[in-house]
Amino acid sequence: MRQDARRSGEAAPAAAQPDAPPGNFVRLAEVAPQIAQDMRYAGCENFLGRPVPGYRSAQCWLRREAAHALAAAAQEAAAMGLSFVVYDGYRPQRATRAFLAWAQDPRDVARKADYYPRLDKADLFELGYIARQSSHSTGAAVDLSIVGLDFGSPFDLFDPVSGADWPHLPDEARRNRALLRGLMERAGFAPLAQEWWHFSLSALDGAPAHDFEAP
Repeated sequence: MRQDARRSGEAAPAAAQPDAPPGNFVRLAEVAPQIAQDMRYAGCENFLGRPVPGYRSAQCWLRREAAHALAAAAQEAAAMGLSFVVYDGYRPQRATRAFLAWAQDPRDVARKADYYPRLDKADLFELGYIARQSSHSTGAAVDLSIVGLDFGSPFDLFDPVSGADWPHLPDEARRNRALLRGLMERAGFAPLAQEWWHFSLSALDGAPAHDFEAP
């Protein structure tokens, strides 16, 4: 989910635009229908415990380049008998604003035990688990895993165990993280240190952020 300043390129938001996808965005389902989607922020199974503003439907949208690169990675995975499931793609900036508002409300801790059991929610931005500027808002980033494999921690667990190179993983989870990372890197994606599930397309570093509601 989070994207550091270097990879986000400190990109400024795009100019004012209608609340509709730009022409260079596509539904992932139209490019790679074989990839399963479990869009967590469109429902209640997330660290807020409720649907997040900006997700009109449970559909993954991405920049066209990122969608095709992800499709290539999925094709390689399929040749190994594996398949992807995507948890998030394009994220409207209004969603990030909702995360900020949530972090500033100390009373709203309904999902602490599930998503940040060892951390104070007020520290999540400073620790790098949530970003004020994210490559998700450019349509260049995707959160995903491989169906049926153990990665040592669930999606969006804000904890050191979720770090891409956390040293105390069981061997199976370490191999699975390396497998996912290899598939994504060969397709042109870069990983994020804090989260084994987050990858952003390197070719789109510095792309503008957007705030349209994903239909």
